[in-house]
Amino acid sequence: METAIEIAGLQTHYGSREILKNVCASIPRGKTTVILGGSGCGKSTLLKHLIGLLKPTKGQILINGSDITRMDEDEMNEVRKKMGVLFQGAALLNSLTLGDNVALPIREHTRLNESTIKIMVRMKLDQVGLSGFENFFPSQLSGGMKKRAGLARALALDPEMIFFDEPSAGLDPVTAAGLDELILKLRNVFRMTSIVVTHEIESVFKISDYVIMLDAGNVLYQGDLAGLKASDHPRIRMFLERQPEQETYSPDDYFKIIAGD
Repeated sequence: METAIEIAGLQTHYGSREILKNVCASIPRGKTTVILGGSGCGKSTLLKHLIGLLKPTKGQILINGSDITRMDEDEMNEVRKKMGVLFQGAALLNSLTLGDNVALPIREHTRLNESTIKIMVRMKLDQVGLSGFENFFPSQLSGGMKKRAGLARALALDPEMIFFDEPSAGLDPVTAAGLDELILKLRNVFRMTSIVVTHEIESVFKISDYVIMLDAGNVLYQGDLAGLKASDHPRIRMFLERQPEQETYSPDDYFKIIAGD
């Protein structure tokens, strides 16, 4: 498979605590890659590196052959124009209508006239099942509709790749399943490279072509879904079968663990 992102020797520290430990992984182009793991494994930290919000202590992240860890902010902003991000809380601006939220990156990064922008906004909202909602405000929407609106904004500039941060968080099972279908549509119809950070096993089984599983800052597994399901590694079996941890943690241990996610 052609590689969209190559991660090599990535290490990250928060103070003296090592969060990512020599992470090496490849993300295939045109597929849906799930970054999987429990709380504190480092998956959210890895996502921040991939979209250029955090610099690692050491290592490389090659996107289309260019190392984004060495880029300054102006160079990184050019790369971000080819990325879309759906944040966990959708990150919509409450003072703007859905139409204006979706139009924001188009107005910021293009010189298109308003009539063209309005057509593009309607197209993006239609893509995510929100046709006719352009004049609604975020406060008037359900949690699932906000996620869809956030996805429409992430798609506004027709990115090469799109990142999802815990897309099912806070959603009921039916709404979460609908969002999974949208992620599948991006792959099947638009051949988009999608990177999904999640710990929702049901979603993983439904949407993933490729899986990178982290555990305590290390890559525990990378490969296709069939290989993950067939693995006899005890940590993977514990996660997939929802087996509880046997250890008992002190409050200090607990806060150290959650700081890594």
